Amino acid sequence: MTEATLQAKVEVIKGKREALVRLLGDPKLGSLRLDVNQALEELDELIAELDKTF
Repeated sequence: MTEATLQAKVEVIKGKREALVRLLGDPKLGSLRLDVNQALEELDELIAELDKTF
């Protein structure tokens, strides 16, 4: 895998974060809010690690 390919995949992952943020703002989310919040926290950690590594 080339560095450009890897960077492109990281950008895709970063784009998924925005979808989670929008979902978190949905008032109809109910108890799933906890799961979405957890996913967002884990994705932020992953992105931070990727940025530190690359």
